[in-house]
Amino acid sequence: MTNTEHGRDDVIRAADTLFYARGIQAVGMDELRTAAGISLKRMYSLFPSKTAIVAEVLRGRTSRWNDRIEIEAAAHESPRDKLLSIFDFLDHWFREDNFRGCAFINSFGELGATMPEVADAAHQHKKNFIEYVTALAVDAGCAPPVGLQIALLAEGAQTTAAITELAETAAAAKAAATVLIDASVGRPDTRASTA
Repeated sequence: MTNTEHGRDDVIRAADTLFYARGIQAVGMDELRTAAGISLKRMYSLFPSKTAIVAEVLRGRTSRWNDRIEIEAAAHESPRDKLLSIFDFLDHWFREDNFRGCAFINSFGELGATMPEVADAAHQHKKNFIEYVTALAVDAGCAPPVGLQIALLAEGAQTTAAITELAETAAAAKAAATVLIDASVGRPDTRASTA
């Protein structure tokens, strides 16, 4: 790793931790350079602005999100199980000590109206997730609109878990997704009363 890559990685790692814990606007450049362990001059030689740092942090968040979703899905064979594994990933994530909700929702709420880079990153991240979920839903035999419905359950679970601190939100969303999938492919709900 080159010296430049090392410095960039230090800034991105520090920014990701600080922005996620406290919000983007609450973190000043002096605090960020201190946490990264580099001079302010060096930081500005690596990144021309705070906006550039935010954009890199969100790119890294997308990459980690995609990797974790794919790792969870790879543990399953059927498209249906891969689809439901999204909620298993969420369950693990919600139980992490530093869970503070979705970084894209948080940053969009904080700066989406004033920082187009944040709005664009959030838009693309969410759009890609909906497309991923929809493809899995179709592979599982569901109608395409079920993909958006399941993605909405995942998004709602993230927000609810962040605010309520109830990790079981993922399991509740998974149960709802199961009902949607089974209704879409014509399977009876096995939990329904047989009386």
